[in-house]
Amino acid sequence: MQLAGKTVLITGAGRGLGAAIAEGLASRGANLALVDLDTAGLGAVRGACERLGVRATTYKANVAAEADVIRAFDGVVADFGRLDVVIANAGILRDGLLVKVKDGAVVDKLSLAQWQAVIDVNLTGVFLTGREAADRMIRLGSGGCIVNISSLSRAGNFGQSNYSAAKAGVAALTVVWAKELARYGIRVNAIAPGFIKTEMVASMKPELLAKMAASIPVQRLGEPNEIAAAAAFILENDYYNGRVLEIDGGQRL
Repeated sequence: MQLAGKTVLITGAGRGLGAAIAEGLASRGANLALVDLDTAGLGAVRGACERLGVRATTYKANVAAEADVIRAFDGVVADFGRLDVVIANAGILRDGLLVKVKDGAVVDKLSLAQWQAVIDVNLTGVFLTGREAADRMIRLGSGGCIVNISSLSRAGNFGQSNYSAAKAGVAALTVVWAKELARYGIRVNAIAPGFIKTEMVASMKPELLAKMAASIPVQRLGEPNEIAAAAAFILENDYYNGRVLEIDGGQRL
């Protein structure tokens, strides 16, 4: 796929990986439909993309709310008249141990609210985004590509029952959709980042960041623009399909 002139919808585009991917694809000439609940962040990313000479519009939506997702997709198709790429990036963290034990007694548990919030955004949100993307791409008749953001944690990460389960689910959905949608000219892939230097990670204590970096073979955290480059690779290589691309500096959980 040649990205110049294509329309790319990105969820969670107001900051972090979503913002980096948006700017990376804008630099290749793609027009951006930016989706997030963070309207201030969306405005900043929109400006950055427009300064690269492309068209960018913003849509406020909660990816866990079906009506919001449908409305955003309808708006993008109405505004651009096409939809070539969808990147399901929106996600949240609500980390916690399954059970917390002190002096042999259980003193806390991962709450249902913590579990459900992450599943709603990180898994159901990807489902809704992918479903509406496929629907619009098939109706428009021009094919396209869906890229889901999974995580290294899909293999199971300490203190992340909810997040790991959701990201493993995202990886599974990717394979299923690739098989189902290839007949319509739609490719589906995923990216599984390791520890990336987003705003959330960068705010952690320096000693914890150093410990994280030491556990990675390349001895550093990844940069958001390295995930953006992975997204561009997937989009520009039309034979890449049904795979999860791990960008983790050689780390394995």
